[in-house]
Amino acid sequence: MSHAKAAPASPFFTPEHEQLRDSLRRFIEGEVKPHGDQWEKDGMVPRATLREMGELGFLGIRFPERFGGSAMDTLATVVLAEELGRSTYGGYAVTVLVHTDMAAPHLNNAGSEAQLAKYMPSICSGERIAAVAMTEPDAGSDLQGMRTTAVRDGDHYVLNGSKIYITNGVHADLCFVAAKTGGAGRSAKTISMFIVEKGTPGFRVARALSKHGWLSSDTAELVFEDCRIPAENLLGEENRGFYALARNLQNERIVLGGQALGEASKALEVTVEYVKQRKAFGGVLWDKQAIRHRIAELASKVEAARQLLYYTAWRDARGDQVVKEVSMVKALCGELVNEVMYECLQFHGGFGYMRDTIIERMTRDARVQSIGGGASEVMLEEIAKRL
Repeated sequence: MSHAKAAPASPFFTPEHEQLRDSLRRFIEGEVKPHGDQWEKDGMVPRATLREMGELGFLGIRFPERFGGSAMDTLATVVLAEELGRSTYGGYAVTVLVHTDMAAPHLNNAGSEAQLAKYMPSICSGERIAAVAMTEPDAGSDLQGMRTTAVRDGDHYVLNGSKIYITNGVHADLCFVAAKTGGAGRSAKTISMFIVEKGTPGFRVARALSKHGWLSSDTAELVFEDCRIPAENLLGEENRGFYALARNLQNERIVLGGQALGEASKALEVTVEYVKQRKAFGGVLWDKQAIRHRIAELASKVEAARQLLYYTAWRDARGDQVVKEVSMVKALCGELVNEVMYECLQFHGGFGYMRDTIIERMTRDARVQSIGGGASEVMLEEIAKRL
């Protein structure tokens, strides 16, 4: 495969962004694709692979240089997400992205100097892998509905409750946990964030969950039973956790948009290659105008969504308020990737319906994109409130 340097994907990108893109593609071709099928069977990405990504600088793209990061911007995050999405292994992609862009930013944004010094270098190196625990059995996108509590007891907090659908939850070394500290009720001023280390008494993985897709990603139900953690493990200010969660959800949704578009782009490439070779009715499928035109229409939609993603990431990097635009990215890309996968599998025919084909795996993996990180319905309501 040629690794010739491509032209910038957008005027928003710098040579450094494109260098990152090229490095990621090389790594994924050499170190991910040859092993991804085995990771799907194992239900996890090997720690050695994650540490190698850390050594290459892929896990600290947005974090300070003094901790081993690169201190790059939102557009760099988009590059990472797109290229991981193009790997064709959604479980691998989300394993990395939860660590780099959904969990660790909580520490980067709100951590004390002592907390940053203790944990951030190992997060950037891949020695510690992180998860974030927000979702509960009765509270998904409804953050204010969570029931897990953290009660101050001298120099400790005592956590009680459960979390579910936690990506990286089985094997994570650090978990950033959201819990109620301000009493019952639905006020945004009742939630705090905590750092909980693996092995803390009272903190356990109740079960590893089996999923429809993202098979190489470990997902857990977590339980906290009189789990005592030092008061110094409070992350940020008490009762300000809801705002920290809301802040980072913007980054999370941009990331998921990037991953979805990477997946959609790759699926179209795989499908074009297939229909140009697949012989039927005296020719190849590409000769059928209906197929060519539908693929062209999908490619146009993907390109339009990509430019919205890039523009939104550029504005976010400038510090603009882009809640509406981020919600548009998340809703649009989450739905579009599923539309693309449906058609691409259709054009693969019976072959595409077989397990262990690329397009079958990608179709399963894409389904969650309209659910995770804020369901499309929630995103559309966020947009509507700002129109």
